[in-house]
Amino acid sequence: MSGQVMPCSAREIGSLFLFEELTPEQLGRLCAEGRVERFEPGPVYTEGEPATCFYVMIEGTVVLYRRVGGDDVEVSRTSQRGVYAGAMQAYLGDRVPQVYNNSMRVTEPTRFFVLPADTFASIMREWFPMAAHLLEGLFFGSKSTQRAIGQRERLLALGSLSAGLTHELNNPAAAAVRATAALRERVAKMRHKLRVISAGPYTREALANLIEIQERTAERVAKAPALSPLEASDREDAVADWLDDHGVPDGWRLAPVFVQAGLDPDWLEQVAAEVGPDVLPGAIGWLNYTVETELLMDEIEDSTTRVSTLVDAAKQYSQLDRAPFRHADVHELLDSTLLMLSGKIGPRIEVVKDYDRTLPKIPAYPAELNQVWTNLIDNAVSAIGGTGGEGTLTVRTAREHDRLLVEFRDTGPGVPQEIRGRIFDPFFTTKPVGQGTGLGLDISWRIVVNKHHGTLQVESEPGDTRFQVLLPLTAADDAPPPEESP
Repeated sequence: MSGQVMPCSAREIGSLFLFEELTPEQLGRLCAEGRVERFEPGPVYTEGEPATCFYVMIEGTVVLYRRVGGDDVEVSRTSQRGVYAGAMQAYLGDRVPQVYNNSMRVTEPTRFFVLPADTFASIMREWFPMAAHLLEGLFFGSKSTQRAIGQRERLLALGSLSAGLTHELNNPAAAAVRATAALRERVAKMRHKLRVISAGPYTREALANLIEIQERTAERVAKAPALSPLEASDREDAVADWLDDHGVPDGWRLAPVFVQAGLDPDWLEQVAAEVGPDVLPGAIGWLNYTVETELLMDEIEDSTTRVSTLVDAAKQYSQLDRAPFRHADVHELLDSTLLMLSGKIGPRIEVVKDYDRTLPKIPAYPAELNQVWTNLIDNAVSAIGGTGGEGTLTVRTAREHDRLLVEFRDTGPGVPQEIRGRIFDPFFTTKPVGQGTGLGLDISWRIVVNKHHGTLQVESEPGDTRFQVLLPLTAADDAPPPEESP
């Protein structure tokens, strides 16, 4: 937008704090190559457009704002004489994109001293060579530092996840190894028992009955009900008494295994009726090995299924071989992240999932949302750890109008009011030195706001801190077409 060009006064320009130390010759050059423009209320320039001018306000009121998702967010409003905006990085040349980094409008008739970007760049290099050099170092140094620390943030998260995953994988893997060794021992004893039975005074009919009972017992193990400790104890006493009454040795040792497999005195009565009293002790011993091998195989299956589940969760978390932008179920993403972080969360923090399973899939970058979940869960766990390590983390999903809410609520000490406005700033952290980079929330904010056109906000008081992520249910007009989940 162009304003009304007005006469340029070197004396007036020299009264602006940016130019007050310049010589009359330098002020003359500014007036010769620049211009004074008067703008009526409305936009002056728009974010993302080529940065062609450097603006210094002489009088009036300016508002600077940034585009965040579909909204214009005001970042500055001032009537201070001499404030400047526009092509402030022109001196860097083509090493950075020369576009306006924000938008500017005026709310009343406002006069600016306007300098073409090329002139501003050449004046910076000619008149302030040392300053330009320092500014270049600051600009590129901060960019490099932010990239390096951002990478460090991701590596820290990866290390934490790897430690948690290793811990979680170790338990079922060790259980499978132990169960396999025990199974090998039981099968060897079963073979020995089979030789004893085959050499004993058993009729062909008795052996056939025993094998049929063995098959039915294996089926019963697969359908064994879950019992409370009190129920299991009562049944173990009843089974042990039955075994003792029928002359079966070591009934107290066999009873817990039989109860775990779902066998009770009624079932044992059926066995006794079919094999006869002389065969019963051998049959009970044979069935004991059958039950133990079935239970061990169940344990191995559970352990290997757990390993497979963890590997699937790791793939879900990393989004390997998945489209970067696709329709995703946030609950799958949340579950995989919670599973990956379960080692860090630990047993003293209760995790409550309050999911609205009726929510639709949303267009998203799932791998990046997982990074957001990781950062927010990690912060919650750290906050709870600061109050003794015990507390509750509640992860809630809900629909709020045309957006999907994901809320992380912790029972930590809360975010003090005086720093609440700074927690999303780059490099700001309340963690001890060496334990935080201060980029977790900054990265999360950029992923949610810039990448997904959503919002990230916090509500906090002692014992109740809630980080809320609001994501649109439909893709933005400029987003790539999302792929469907397999």
